[in-house]
Amino acid sequence: MLKFNFAEGELLLLDKPHKWTSFDVVSKIRYALKPLKLKVGHAGTLDPLATGLLVICTGKLTKKIDELQAQEKEYTGTIVLGATTPSYDLETEIVGYTDISHLTEAGIVNAAASFEGEIQQFPPAHSAVKIDGERSYEKARRGEQVLTKSRTVTISTFEITRIALPEVDFKVVCSKGTYIRSLAHDMGQKLSCGAYLSNLRRTRSGQFKVDQAWQLPDLVQELVRLKAEGLNVANR
Repeated sequence: MLKFNFAEGELLLLDKPHKWTSFDVVSKIRYALKPLKLKVGHAGTLDPLATGLLVICTGKLTKKIDELQAQEKEYTGTIVLGATTPSYDLETEIVGYTDISHLTEAGIVNAAASFEGEIQQFPPAHSAVKIDGERSYEKARRGEQVLTKSRTVTISTFEITRIALPEVDFKVVCSKGTYIRSLAHDMGQKLSCGAYLSNLRRTRSGQFKVDQAWQLPDLVQELVRLKAEGLNVANR
């Protein structure tokens, strides 16, 4: 039987479902823990269209969220070359196409490698970065011009794992605060053809891997079962 002590603090690894926000997942866990009044938070936001590892902390362990969030991340995904969207992913519609007949496998691989190391990156306009106290995506959705500030991030690995144009699969290992959507966009500019991110999955955060993670329905079902059996999930 599983033993939990949510008040003292539990670290839960979740495989975030597609189209769920990170806040949706936290809310679902918090609701499943009712009537316990506990702090619940996540260590690193995932975009709604992304899937993969979300580290959830409860109780006293929420004090370690900043430490956990600072750890190295690993992602896999797909970039589509020759087209662009305002959000740099499929949250918004494609607004332009560009010829990609000039692209070669060697050129694509070399372009990816050129981003490895410490780089300056601009978060997407459609992001949760705050500008004048308001989320950037809120301004962007109203059609306002958004100018985000560059930030220094580190790309330890940018490996191309499959090329089937216009699609390119990749693996990225990077520092906290890296926007993979921006990386896809910048790669498209590097290749003079435009690009957007069509698929993203976080596979690792620090020492934790997605294959260790709960599926959200399974965890919720387990919490419901424990409560139905009259067990005190706060003190086990």
